[in-house]
Amino acid sequence: MSHPTPQAAAVLTDRDNTGDDPRSRAPLITGTNDFTSVTDIVASIAERKPTLYWWIAFGGAATLCGFFFSLLGYLVLTGIGIWGNNQPVAWAFDIINFVFWIGIGHAGTLISAVLFLFRQNWRTSINRFAEAMTIFAVCCAGIFPALHVGRPWLAYWLFPIPNQMAMWAQYRSPLLWDVFAVSTYASVSLFFWYAGMVPDFATLRDRAKSRIGQFAYGVVSLGWNGSARHWHRFEKAYLILCGLCTPLVFSVHSVVSFDFATAQLPGWHTTIFPPYFVAGAIYGGFAMVLTLAIPCREWFGMKDLITMRHIQNMARVMLATGLMVCYAYAMEFFVAWYSGSHFEHSLFLNRPFGNHRWGFWAMFLLNCSGPQLLWFKWARNNLWVIMACAMCVNAGMWFERYVIIATSLSRDALPSSWAQFSPTWVDLSLLTGSFGLFFTLFLLFLKFLPTIAIAEVKTVLPQSHAHGHAEEAH
Repeated sequence: MSHPTPQAAAVLTDRDNTGDDPRSRAPLITGTNDFTSVTDIVASIAERKPTLYWWIAFGGAATLCGFFFSLLGYLVLTGIGIWGNNQPVAWAFDIINFVFWIGIGHAGTLISAVLFLFRQNWRTSINRFAEAMTIFAVCCAGIFPALHVGRPWLAYWLFPIPNQMAMWAQYRSPLLWDVFAVSTYASVSLFFWYAGMVPDFATLRDRAKSRIGQFAYGVVSLGWNGSARHWHRFEKAYLILCGLCTPLVFSVHSVVSFDFATAQLPGWHTTIFPPYFVAGAIYGGFAMVLTLAIPCREWFGMKDLITMRHIQNMARVMLATGLMVCYAYAMEFFVAWYSGSHFEHSLFLNRPFGNHRWGFWAMFLLNCSGPQLLWFKWARNNLWVIMACAMCVNAGMWFERYVIIATSLSRDALPSSWAQFSPTWVDLSLLTGSFGLFFTLFLLFLKFLPTIAIAEVKTVLPQSHAHGHAEEAH
């Protein structure tokens, strides 16, 4: 009997994982994997030499990252006059990029913390690089507000510390709320990410063949030996960190939305912004997780660990949050009409028909139209369609922030202060370069750190359930 080719086997595997039988769910881990093979698959990514594809991707990302930091130096030496910002559009690409990157990081915390508290086992294969994505996205986001102040070397004035000018932070300003919200989010997410990797660091330490690898992984594994005491403390600490991270999912982007909602500017002064921003952040975050997960499972041989069930569940979450975002778009127009304010009427007519209409229609088509394909089962079974939908959302969520910020500021209540905004080459280059920083950090993570939570994946293997039932019977 002839055997199928590897390509055909992969297609058959993906088709079998779709869960066509309504009486049972598709398995979370496919193939004939056991405890040993799961360790081998994940650890081998960090152990073997980088592939040619990794070097090509890393070379491109590192070049873009170097260009990004060169631009930052040019910006600090020259001043923010090289941006396209003007009056009244004092916020432009700097804050647009900040809100965009903060939103990207939301899915990592949601997958890791919220789904863990709800005991959703399908998070186990995707939570690690989703958490890494959160850390790297926050690194990209934190750069832009520091540049936005115009004098980055004086950014420490935002913190409530004694200084020679006897100034104190303005606690009534939502911009200061951002400082505390984002710094808290970054620190807690970093601790959460690191704590989850401690058992896997010990595995890489024990498997390392070089003295440098043994020393490095030994330091970060904190002396882990797999004893019952260590596991007990680890699980308690992990649960506490989940409890701290869960409210951050909703609070951080709500606080970011207060930058706009507490202002009197037409188009911003609305109470729908906090839930609207949170749903949009989760929407864009899951799109980025899919954008990263689909190539990773293909290039690093992780199809048995990141299965079609994981991909489809993320696609469903993306579809659900996308519908919330579409509802928020409709409600914005309804609230503008219902308010009876001619300033609001004028602004919301300007968005689809004014000078920035290209941004509005790009936002609407990319965020509302493309992902509707995910209603259909054939689309959720096609990785190319899911990838295309995720890429549409990635672009659409950036255009959403552009529409909210640039169009509202360019058309405020006084026609005498209206001004058109046009980005400069520095604006566009900084946006592009920030992706270079993000992908450089992510590729280094893929090479040197455990990409998948080895210890957590083993808990969803059939062998672990069989072992647990045998102990109960004994």
